[in-house]
Amino acid sequence: MKYKELIKTFNEALVDKSGFEAHDTLQPKFWVVEDILKPEIRKRLIEITNDFWAGLEANTDIKDITMTGSLANFNWNPHSDIDLHIIVDFQDVEGDPELVRDYFRASISEWNKKHKIEIYGYEVEIYVQDDNEEHLSTGVYSLMGNKWLVKPVREEADIDWQNVEDKAASLMDQIDRLANIFKEKKYEEAYDYSQRLRDKIKKFRRSGLERVGQYSAENIAFKVLRRNGYMGKLVSLRTSAYDAMNSIEASKLKISISETVGSWKHFLKD
Repeated sequence: MKYKELIKTFNEALVDKSGFEAHDTLQPKFWVVEDILKPEIRKRLIEITNDFWAGLEANTDIKDITMTGSLANFNWNPHSDIDLHIIVDFQDVEGDPELVRDYFRASISEWNKKHKIEIYGYEVEIYVQDDNEEHLSTGVYSLMGNKWLVKPVREEADIDWQNVEDKAASLMDQIDRLANIFKEKKYEEAYDYSQRLRDKIKKFRRSGLERVGQYSAENIAFKVLRRNGYMGKLVSLRTSAYDAMNSIEASKLKISISETVGSWKHFLKD
């Protein structure tokens, strides 16, 4: 098999193409026709949000709770999550905005470690969204207002799979390179690289959504990475690099202590 054919076969194997087609209706287990979220689901999602928020030290009010993503659209599939967004104004929270963002990310990560909540087989994914942050989505439902903020319109999926495979393979390769840097114990380099990759993927996805929409190669490539575990791998490497970068190995600590004792003995001798 030629090299190019081998790479193409490898890329296709890592790209799950199932479930991206548009359905004729929204997920019927969640929606009464296409107008309103089922009351019992809305009630449960608000309860989950309140439980999560009660555990935080965030002295600010929730402006809205929204449901977005593929389950608020016609492209729902077995891999979908319930994207639950808690809308707050980050400027109302004391502290540097980036530290506030990191605090919310860490809180969400800790919540996800302790909980795995599913509704009709779909896992609830919480996200704290800045009220001033532009959120590009073709389906956004307000739980507090019990109405659509952005009502979805059914579109036929027109996906350039070759482009998706190429973009996904390139990003997966970069995440694998990050893993190698981490294995070499270059923790600061790994952490910096993970930050750059995270920002790159975020901008990459946003550009596709702005230019083409939900079926852009960039957005589908992002979803591919989330499905095959590479986004989780990136998050895990970023966290591990940060922890390792800020830790002190026992061997280094012993050397440091012995050097300190030696210097004090020298000082006392003098």
